[in-house]
Amino acid sequence: MSSSIQDILRNDSKRLQAVLDIDPSSARIEVQCLLQAVLQVNRAYLITHPERSLSDAESLTYHALFERRLRGEPIAYLLGEREFFGLNFKVTPATLIPRPETELLVDLALQRIPQQGVCRVLDMGTGSGAIALSIAHARPGAEVVAVDVSESALQVARDNQKNLNLSNVSLLLSDWFGGLAQQRFDVIVSNPPYIAAGDEHLGLGDVSFEPLSALASGEDGLRDIRRIGAQALAYLNPRGWLMLEHGYDQAGRVQEMLQQVGFRQVFSACDLSGIQRVTGGCA
Repeated sequence: MSSSIQDILRNDSKRLQAVLDIDPSSARIEVQCLLQAVLQVNRAYLITHPERSLSDAESLTYHALFERRLRGEPIAYLLGEREFFGLNFKVTPATLIPRPETELLVDLALQRIPQQGVCRVLDMGTGSGAIALSIAHARPGAEVVAVDVSESALQVARDNQKNLNLSNVSLLLSDWFGGLAQQRFDVIVSNPPYIAAGDEHLGLGDVSFEPLSALASGEDGLRDIRRIGAQALAYLNPRGWLMLEHGYDQAGRVQEMLQQVGFRQVFSACDLSGIQRVTGGCA
């Protein structure tokens, strides 16, 4: 006999919490998300129908997903989507999973993009397109270019662009600036790889399932940030801005690098946890 919604929420939340060492609230939310996906219902339905039992087919589908989650597979990959900046994005193992701390990069970019008028924006290493498409959605008058070296990631970004019905974004296959010729931009943003190649965290949690090429960047994690910083001025309009997401302990080194290559008004901004998460400068 299949279990009821309330039994699954109670028992599987505890099991998920114990196996993956996550807090009780997160474990319950994840089980709710899996149930919503399998039953094709909203959260309110789960609350108002706790006694509802799953059919045999629903139970098989749910338990297959739940077992994959127990093995550590990210909930975003199981569901095939993740919310970011108030929008829903398709994600696959070809892309990083958009994270809340990256919303700071979007906020800082929007502060420098006028509500009206033309502004050219470049997002480097776009992955699912979360940053570029969030900016394009908030600033319909902006011309946004998003590049990635992975064709499979770009296909995910194209799907998200279509789903969000955004016409002010161009998606290009490019190894950083390699495919941009002599284009110039008013704002350049990037959440590039910034983890050291030998970092033990690459084998832990969600990160262990994400594409390594989008995470690791040389011995100190700064190889790609240095490459972007060294070339960015040639692609920025006068008084244009470059802003880069980086690791929790990299702000000082990124500031120094930007100053050395000629950026002015160099700053770092903290995320909601008080960690310096984004560093930028003006051309």
